[in-house]
Amino acid sequence: MAGSADPLAGLDQVPWGSLHHAYGPATDVPGQLRALRSADAPTRSRARSELSGTVHHQGTRWEASRHVVPFLAALADDPTTGDRAEVVGLLRAVVLGDRRDDALPFDPRRAFAAADGITDDQATLVARHLAAGDLCEHDEVAGLAGDAAVRWAADAFHAGARHTDRYVRWLAEPDPQLAGHAAELLAWFAPDEAALAGLVAVPADGAHAAARASANLTLGHCPVDSARTDARLSRLLSANTAVVRVTAAVALARRLGDRLPDRALDVLVEARGADFDAEVPGWDRSVRGFVALALHRLGLG
Repeated sequence: MAGSADPLAGLDQVPWGSLHHAYGPATDVPGQLRALRSADAPTRSRARSELSGTVHHQGTRWEASRHVVPFLAALADDPTTGDRAEVVGLLRAVVLGDRRDDALPFDPRRAFAAADGITDDQATLVARHLAAGDLCEHDEVAGLAGDAAVRWAADAFHAGARHTDRYVRWLAEPDPQLAGHAAELLAWFAPDEAALAGLVAVPADGAHAAARASANLTLGHCPVDSARTDARLSRLLSANTAVVRVTAAVALARRLGDRLPDRALDVLVEARGADFDAEVPGWDRSVRGFVALALHRLGLG
């Protein structure tokens, strides 16, 4: 059951002092993670900001980053944690960096191919010289920095991939921001039956509209052929909430291309004509942007 165990169990067993983040040894990370449990909202906000600056510094992940992932996932999974949607947003940043939807569908083998050429010892050496500020004085080590960054990004991604069962569970959360962020996270991992079923099942009523819209976009980027998915998206073209209708049409346009139903095309054209827009939790691109992209792909841009 979510929240039944201490989400920070094992925190002190991680050798934080021998791991590096953007500013040196990661000895401050345990305190920042503990601060996410604070009853004081400003304290939690400051901790998220500090973690973002150290283990996700300007999109770069570090040695310590992958070790933070299981604790963030456990914190977000615990109903007693404050600001759970924001914790999931931080988790997403650590796991995926600054990647946007134009990188979907995501192929981790291709994205992280450079990581195969660097050893643990080499990556640690790069981290130490970066933290010391003298990397440029060591040409051989500096030449490894790019591959080391890819290695740390790969490690963080694969750490995040171990928690997709939690992301699926969060789809059913009543907080649409939390559920919406979870849906977007699932877009980056190879879908299994549980993920597809969870994404299809997100309700479409007004209280869940934001989460349903995010699930629609994720299904649109899903490379799996599924009559059940296409049927669900087609039914959502008649949903009461505009953001649900429009994102369903966007998803169908991506999935079906020139086989797009007339009703879906009508929804897209109407949305463009009305200059409809909305933000969907977890996604950087606005709905207006998704509509424009869908119509462009159909040759109607």
